[in-house]
Amino acid sequence: MHIKKNILDDAKFSGFHVRLTIYSSGGPFLDGYILSIIAIAFIQITPQLHLNTTWSGLIGASALIGIFIGGFMGYFTDKFGRQLMYTLDFILLIVASILQFFVQTGWELFLIRLILGISVGADYPIATSLLAEFSPKKQRGAMLGVTLVAYYIGSTVAYIVGQLMLRIGPDAWRWILASSAVPAIILVLLRMGTPESPRWLLQKGRQAEAEQVLKQVYGPSASLDDLAVPGTPSGQTSYFRLFGPGYLKRTLYVGLFYMAAVAPLFAMLTFGPQMLASYHLFQGAAGYGAAIISALFLVGCIPALFLVNRMGRRLMIIVSFAGMTVGVLLLGLFPRGPLALILLGFVVYAMFSGGPNVMEWLAPNELFPTEVRGTAVGITTCISRFGAVFGTYLFPWGLSRFGIGPTMLVAAAVTFGGFIVCVLLAPETTNKSLYAASRPSRPGRRNKNPAP
Repeated sequence: MHIKKNILDDAKFSGFHVRLTIYSSGGPFLDGYILSIIAIAFIQITPQLHLNTTWSGLIGASALIGIFIGGFMGYFTDKFGRQLMYTLDFILLIVASILQFFVQTGWELFLIRLILGISVGADYPIATSLLAEFSPKKQRGAMLGVTLVAYYIGSTVAYIVGQLMLRIGPDAWRWILASSAVPAIILVLLRMGTPESPRWLLQKGRQAEAEQVLKQVYGPSASLDDLAVPGTPSGQTSYFRLFGPGYLKRTLYVGLFYMAAVAPLFAMLTFGPQMLASYHLFQGAAGYGAAIISALFLVGCIPALFLVNRMGRRLMIIVSFAGMTVGVLLLGLFPRGPLALILLGFVVYAMFSGGPNVMEWLAPNELFPTEVRGTAVGITTCISRFGAVFGTYLFPWGLSRFGIGPTMLVAAAVTFGGFIVCVLLAPETTNKSLYAASRPSRPGRRNKNPAP
């Protein structure tokens, strides 16, 4: 079937796209901030709340558990729209951030950070689906990749802010944790007035509203004819579609590579200062050391933003996982140095992690159609956080029982598993329209009314 030009896929990159990318990056920024700021707060929380390794692991993993739960909200994003929850989830985040200031026990902190994670997890399918559905195809990889750059910006800022705020005094951890409310309030104000996705509106049969959004964003001459896709509603929103013929392989690919990428990564970011202490690095200023490592992850994303189109999605992620495995392997094999090898391990792992980072939200948004796009982002996020929760929970236990070397060797095995998944399952969607990239894998299962 011949597909003519689509105004969304072929639009010129504009100020609207820049603003939408910034607003949609708010969730990942806060994810990085919230998951990393706890690492600095632990310096004071652990003795004040008398936390053992079990409670440290549970609190460290609590936001990840919440993200796992929040990922299921992707279904409601597909049912009721991207715009509806685009602001509401951050209001919940603001309230939970402030409540952290008043906790008195470990279980209270665990519960509140669980709620924080739910709000962040809910934002992933909302914001990334909206961004993907407005993105021109030539800029889609970079626009969605920038959201992961925002994660590492949030993480780096958190370590620096947390280290500076420790000077407040013995109760500084309360202010440190509550500080996530500040960027959340700013983002709520910025997001007001963001339009609904015309692809989603059209898929729901709301043609007049879809055309109104097109005119608002692209000018008064824009019309539904510019979408170049049949305007009838397509398939139903359903979790089962992700595990049926045509999409099961894609669901497994995204969920498993995502899990292999974030399981060791989140553990390192959450317990960065403790990990650096095991390597005898940045003694007395581990927060700044963790900020440097987070900044390395940020730098690693930048080449991937350019290579995602030039090298191609499949080759880039395979090469990236191979490089990440080598980096973590160095950290596991040489826990006592020499220092040059330890630093090389961190640098190699961080620089090659850019490929999977860029693909984590690009892949599910490209590989699934409009009616299940938010659901797919949510479910694959859930799969990834399942591994991340266990990795973060077990990391402090592994450090205390086996030491840094064996713990990092386990992380290397997980990363190598991601390499195998990508070799066996990774598809190629470079330079395809969103419509073409999201077509089912099996020709025999095509939708009669494909999603816009």
